[in-house]
This record gives sequence, C-alpha cells and structure tokens, in this order.
Amino acid sequence: MSGARISALATLRGQIERIETAEVVHQHERIALGHGEIDSVLKGGLARASVHEIFCEGRQGATATGFVMGLAGRVSARRPLLWVRQDFSEIETGALSMSGLAEFGLDPRRVVMVRAADVESALRTSADALACDALGAVVLELWGEIRQFDLVASRKLTLAAQGSGVTGLMLRMAAQPLPSTAETRWMLRAAHSPPGPLWSAWGAPRIDAELLRNRHGPCGRWIMEWNCDECQFSEPSTYSQPVAAAPAHRPDPAVPWQRRTA
Repeated sequence: MSGARISALATLRGQIERIETAEVVHQHERIALGHGEIDSVLKGGLARASVHEIFCEGRQGATATGFVMGLAGRVSARRPLLWVRQDFSEIETGALSMSGLAEFGLDPRRVVMVRAADVESALRTSADALACDALGAVVLELWGEIRQFDLVASRKLTLAAQGSGVTGLMLRMAAQPLPSTAETRWMLRAAHSPPGPLWSAWGAPRIDAELLRNRHGPCGRWIMEWNCDECQFSEPSTYSQPVAAAPAHRPDPAVPWQRRTA
C-alpha cells in the first residue's frame, strides 16, 4: 500500500473517531422547548450539536422566522448567534426586526447578520461557522428550491455541528423537503392567537408546528404558544372572554329615560 493511501486512511480514521466522540459527548445535551408533549417526543428537548430543518410556504415566512428565533434563543444559551441570509430571501421577506429578536429571547447585540450573494456562499459560510465552537447557534436561511443543497452538503453541515457542539437551524422558505442528515424536520404554519387583554390588540403568538422527521422518536403536530415573559414555548392556554368587574361602590342604577321624562 502506497504512502498516500496510508495517509488518507489515517485521516479518515481520525475523522471518524472525532465524529463518534462528538456524538457521545453531545448526545445527551438537549434543550427543553417548554411544550410538554413536544419535549417528551424529542426525548427531553431539541438536540444540540446537530442540524434541524424548518420548512414553510412562502407566505408563512414570518411564522417560521419567529419559530426559528425562539429555537435559537433557547439553544444559543446567551452565546453569539450567526444568521446567514441569502440575498434573495431578504428581498422576499424584508429585513429582520431587532425588536422581534428581543421578543423571542435573543439579544440583538449578540446576533451577527451575514448576507450571502448566492447559495454557494451561504453554504460555505454556514459550514465554517458551525465549525466554530465560540458560537451558540447558526441559522442558515435559504429561499426556494436549492439544487446546491444536496445530501453531501447536508452531511458537511452535520459533521461540522457534531464536531464543535454548535446547533444549526436551517430555515427553508418556499421549498420542498429532500433527503438530508437533519436531526429533526419541521413544517410551520400560522395559528390563531388567543384573545388578549382589553388594553392589547394582540394575543400571544401561536404556531402550528408539524414534526415531519424525528431521528429518535415519533412525529406529530401541535399548537405551540410563545411565552414572551419566560422566553419559551408552551401548550396553548385556554382564555375565556374577559369581563369587566363591577365597581365595589357602584351608584344606584340609573333611572330609565321614560321615568325621568314622566
């Protein structure tokens, strides 16, 4: 056997050993989302050091973006977050709101935005970022059907995440799921928010989340509600229609108009 082949085999053995070691180290690191049923299905929560795919229709982009923000806030653990956006994605959906990031538990000062000119640049930047253990999470946002993102590219992202312990979140808008090495795959839709207080026009954000793939358990579909105060998801609350309480010292009932005129 030639020296080049021996060197190549040694390199491959080293890579396999690092991957297996990373899987053992990170396999128990899961972050609870707050929704009891989903956390149970996910064996305790969303797995770190892996890649998760989030799909949505084009018109559901805001819903999926909010879901990704909530996940990123949970898994990044106050560490820097790198958000890679394809240029075309920003043209279609607009810029991210800094106040929106804060509402979903992300400190805008810890979020680094990268605009990629094309898909190749976005994939290359994301792979390099996932290999950096100084980050808490990496979000890769792509729009439409992407032929460059195949099983090989997916495997490269997964290996980088496993080696560093960084969590990858792939936001795919207006695209259909294809074979990949993702730990989980979600399909997101908007859900009706509950009625809010009398002084507020909006209720708590609700998301229709369908788990299409789960490598370590069953799949399902649930309604998730975002709790802005606790920065976590939860089961949907049951709200009754608010009714104003009667004053403690209420004056005598008003005399009917007919009796006053009489």
